[in-house]
Amino acid sequence: MAQNRPCEHLAAVKQILHPRELVCEECVKIGSSWVHLRTCQTCGATLCCDSSPNRHASAHAHASGHPVIASAEPGERWLYCFPDEQTVPY
Repeated sequence: MAQNRPCEHLAAVKQILHPRELVCEECVKIGSSWVHLRTCQTCGATLCCDSSPNRHASAHAHASGHPVIASAEPGERWLYCFPDEQTVPY
């Protein structure tokens, strides 16, 4: 893979999924808080980042096999691939 080219997981994202709400769906269920939000690009779940206490986005990616998240933070436009540890703007 060339260094400037996105991995196969990132290249497969054709339409960006955006959050339905700006909340971590799992943190809301357990009454916890989050730092930043990420949206799964396979199923659309919006979950908290690795700087958050519960790291729900990473846990979701590893449990589900869904490889790519997008920042759900207003003004941020990037994708991240968990298996290839690659970030690209969109």
